[in-house]
Amino acid sequence: MKTTAFLTFVGDQYGKAEEAINFYTSIFPNSQIKSLTKYREGEAGGTPELIKHAVFTLNDLEYMVSESNYNHAWSFTPAVSLFIIDKSDEMIQTLFEKLSSNGGQVMVPLDNYNGEGDYGFGKKFGWCEDKYGVSWQFVLSE
Repeated sequence: MKTTAFLTFVGDQYGKAEEAINFYTSIFPNSQIKSLTKYREGEAGGTPELIKHAVFTLNDLEYMVSESNYNHAWSFTPAVSLFIIDKSDEMIQTLFEKLSSNGGQVMVPLDNYNGEGDYGFGKKFGWCEDKYGVSWQFVLSE
């Protein structure tokens, strides 16, 4: 059995999947686009410039992506987020800043909380949403 995060770009994010994949794979180490299939002309769900199905890795962990022009009653939500744990304060800080800037937003500032209230996760914790609406949590591990 295998489980994989699947990101569906719809609504306001429709048409931004390829840009997002390129952005994510450019900022995470050991990352690559493994496959990318676009819609054929006249195919239901999208147009030829849009992603029907793609697979990419972030630090060797696989993710899947699709985008659809159907009228969906949902989009990304902070209730589901990608959770990043690393021992490098510099790596956590860099990724947090890149993902939360340029149209993203900080939901919980990346901080060590003066040694108090660390949420029980680690030495530092932060939560942000990127410009595509995807939610990310960060923990600096021991």
